[in-house]
Amino acid sequence: MRILAIDTALEACSAAVLDTTHSAFLASESFPLVRGHAEALMPLIQRVVHNSGFVFAEFDRIAVTVGPGSFTGLRVGISAARGIALASGRPVVGLTTLAAFAAPLIAANDSIPVVAAIDARHDHVYFQAFGQGGRPVGPPRIAPIHEAVRAAMIGPARIIGSGASLIGAAWPKGEAPPVSLEARPAPDINWVARLGAAAAEGQAPPKPLYLRAPDAQPQDAARLPRR
Repeated sequence: MRILAIDTALEACSAAVLDTTHSAFLASESFPLVRGHAEALMPLIQRVVHNSGFVFAEFDRIAVTVGPGSFTGLRVGISAARGIALASGRPVVGLTTLAAFAAPLIAANDSIPVVAAIDARHDHVYFQAFGQGGRPVGPPRIAPIHEAVRAAMIGPARIIGSGASLIGAAWPKGEAPPVSLEARPAPDINWVARLGAAAAEGQAPPKPLYLRAPDAQPQDAARLPRR
């Protein structure tokens, strides 16, 4: 299976091509980016696809992160994935950023729980816990940092993601610390590709996972009356 993976949900712009038949990444590129994903993404995808030696019609599947993350960033990635899928006639699957963060730790050792956490600002994090075998312990959700800390204290756990340092800073003194804390601004695009290859088609729609309303809201008082 040939997978084109895309991620713009957080503080990176990334794309990769995975050929599962040979267990090889044929091309991969990622660079830090807070804003400007819309301008950077398509040239990046074109470079990665060109370097892979394939054309868009030769991919079996497009994989894209759907959030939680930046409202604007994740929409850029999802729109690009949908457009490429429509033009090439290939299916597209959506993957959460939390699952992508957790994947390498689960692959390394699936006997120790993992908590993936993303800074949601305003003293909140997006987070999801994964138990033994990498099984999710509940769905992704947004919560105050202290609530995420309690959820992470169910047992020895590894914590990863852009919110890992926030949870570590709020960890109660005197309590056994997490097994590990890995603060990362964005998931590894190669793991997005691997998860894309493993996803069940039709069960992972490429729809944005917001978990909360946007900070910017229309001002009712400024609306013009309809005629």
